[in-house]
Amino acid sequence: MTDPREVVAAKRDGRTVDADALRRFVLGYARGDVPDYVAAAAAIGSPITAVFETHIQADHVSGLPALVERTGATAYLPEGAGVEFEHVALRDGEAVELGNTVVTAIATPGHAPAHHAYAVADRRRGSEEPWLVFSGDSLLVGDVGRPDLHVAGDARGQAHVLHESLRGLLELPDHVLLYPSHYGGSVCGRALSGNPFSSIGFERAHNALLSLADPEAFADAVLADAPPRPADQERIVAANRSGRVGAPA
Repeated sequence: MTDPREVVAAKRDGRTVDADALRRFVLGYARGDVPDYVAAAAAIGSPITAVFETHIQADHVSGLPALVERTGATAYLPEGAGVEFEHVALRDGEAVELGNTVVTAIATPGHAPAHHAYAVADRRRGSEEPWLVFSGDSLLVGDVGRPDLHVAGDARGQAHVLHESLRGLLELPDHVLLYPSHYGGSVCGRALSGNPFSSIGFERAHNALLSLADPEAFADAVLADAPPRPADQERIVAANRSGRVGAPA
């Protein structure tokens, strides 16, 4: 279980959105968890209306198409993701308003060329300052995403891109909670913590890779001792681009 899907559940009364329901972010895991999402939403009386994906996955077949088909939710992906199914393509800085919840896309390429983090704000807190961020495979707990999976032959170049993306992500305040797409056991990083969440401030202070200001030193570090690429990666990526429900891995 190494890849949180990010799901926003909203409860509508025909005219407005119930703010209490909008606080609920369901963190689940890919493959076979669509019933879990649906059950979790039903338990709080909130239909799933929006599903966000940070990037095209390379190590498993995404449950996003099945969840969208089951619930009628809107799929949101980064602009340039290159998928073949209906979705809303979000640009860097573009916000999606779901009642009092505001989800803002932050372009964070490097692990994948089309990659977003999603910063989440709750207007009931009195501002639109984010309080959590879904970082995908950009910033992980104790690690960063590997840059050698999605762009063959340009791992060092992608490492430089990731280095710049992380500088931007670290502009978020220290108190912002960090929910990455993977933790210990995933092949999408090198030294991931077993902790599934952290904070921007904790990673700023303790993630050794974030202390590397020189892009070349950063590239050397993230490309050293990389684990093997996921088995059947090309087939998995093709399935995720197609969006066909039940596509084989």
